[in-house]
Amino acid sequence: MLEGTAPTERRMTEEEFVAWCDEDTNAEWVDGLVSVKEPVSGEHDQIAWWLRTLLQHYVEHRGLGLVSGPQFCVRLPRRPSRREPDVVFVAAARRDVVRPNHVEGPPDLVIEVVSPESQSRDRRERYLEYEAAGIPEREGLASLVVPGWYVRPAWLWGEPRTSVLDALAELIRG
Repeated sequence: MLEGTAPTERRMTEEEFVAWCDEDTNAEWVDGLVSVKEPVSGEHDQIAWWLRTLLQHYVEHRGLGLVSGPQFCVRLPRRPSRREPDVVFVAAARRDVVRPNHVEGPPDLVIEVVSPESQSRDRRERYLEYEAAGIPEREGLASLVVPGWYVRPAWLWGEPRTSVLDALAELIRG
């Protein structure tokens, strides 16, 4: 089978990928091709954490569903893939699609933090794949699937960045 570390890209079946990939392996599987993901930048990590934390607290406060990411897998059957979006939301009414280690089928919202080195992959390849899979929302700045949730660009890009608690307070006051 597959021993040691994987090359940047490798072909294998989905079953082989599931057996090979563990929680310490940062990789995705798309239509037979495994891509080992490079570590993200500190800025990417902070923005993804900020967005997930804001969404998670808002969703929990309103009882709207489940938020996960960035290493929780989404299994999309249309173009067979196992992706790991930065932030994932599944509405409470659809909790049955959440499995112990992945979301089975399209979630209601995915957010990908786009880094300079991932623009082509995130803005074209992933966006089109998520759209084709039927994910209703793929951006999240003013959400249609999470009632009342939005992100002001100034919250993310201000110096200093707006605290999650301050942004959450505005959302809850709504």
